[in-house]
Amino acid sequence: MPSFVQELRSAVTGRAAVLVIGTLVLQLAFIASYVGAFHSPRPRDVALGVVAPQQISGQLVQRLDGLPGDPLDPRAVDGGEIAAVRKIRNRDLDAALIVDPRGNTDTLLVASGAGASLAQAAEAVLTRAEAVEGRKVRVEDVAPAAAGDARGLTAFYLVVGWCVGGYLCAAILAISAGARPANSHRAVIRLGVLALYAAAAGLFGTVIAGPVLGALPGSILGLWGLGALVVFAVGATTLALQGLAGVVGIGLAIAIVVVLGNPSAGGAYPYPLLPPFWNAIGPALPPGAGTWSARSIAYFDGNGLAPSLLVLGAWAVAGVVVTMACARVRRQ
Repeated sequence: MPSFVQELRSAVTGRAAVLVIGTLVLQLAFIASYVGAFHSPRPRDVALGVVAPQQISGQLVQRLDGLPGDPLDPRAVDGGEIAAVRKIRNRDLDAALIVDPRGNTDTLLVASGAGASLAQAAEAVLTRAEAVEGRKVRVEDVAPAAAGDARGLTAFYLVVGWCVGGYLCAAILAISAGARPANSHRAVIRLGVLALYAAAAGLFGTVIAGPVLGALPGSILGLWGLGALVVFAVGATTLALQGLAGVVGIGLAIAIVVVLGNPSAGGAYPYPLLPPFWNAIGPALPPGAGTWSARSIAYFDGNGLAPSLLVLGAWAVAGVVVTMACARVRRQ
């Protein structure tokens, strides 16, 4: 009769044990990343425009820049309120303070379409700072989130769904026919299937979030193209990692996209509310680039898109190149 140790070795192979340990590490990393990013949000370097008479503008900017904890990154704006609104809509500023020299109530311009939590944080900081000077703040939303987009989170959840589809599609291709494609022809076929899937996922995701649920405004063609790019970039990255590391590559893709990418995407808490590490990596990862782009298309007339689209394009191109290289090496 087999001993317990023999039964254990038969039931849990050495490879399975390594994968289980890897899963535990991934799980703990998930907890550490999400809790680390979200447990204590506070504003840091919120890009704030200041429109004030020239004789007080410099002093006001200096006073706001010296607030404890550096919650604001203020800079004087020439051209009045119209220029400040334009900079917010161009995504050069997060908010703007319009000083009324004839009264004691100033106007804070915010953009809840970029995330309600950021607008509320800016309001809280400026309300406290102005109260010290015996002044009040009136808030005006110049890029409000849609009525069906609670707290401006729809763009984030849409991008998360696209990312999940991207790495799941690539994982299914690996499970069905081996993590590493046997040759270049099969790698091309997998990438082609992924491209078709990405186009369909981008379209259907856009239609659900937009016309069906009325949760996200903006160009359907623009969001469709973005969705296809996000899905393909994540899927191609997953295929590349599978080519490098086999089935373990699926876990590596989850680590990049889910463990690191989602909490740093600027969804629940936009970048100025995240700790420095997550603030730094977010724009360079697919969920962050996708969320920024979706909000730009929906609420900011497509302004500020170029950097994030370049990030997504880089992930897509790198995924294709590495996938093809791994297939070529494997055939040789």
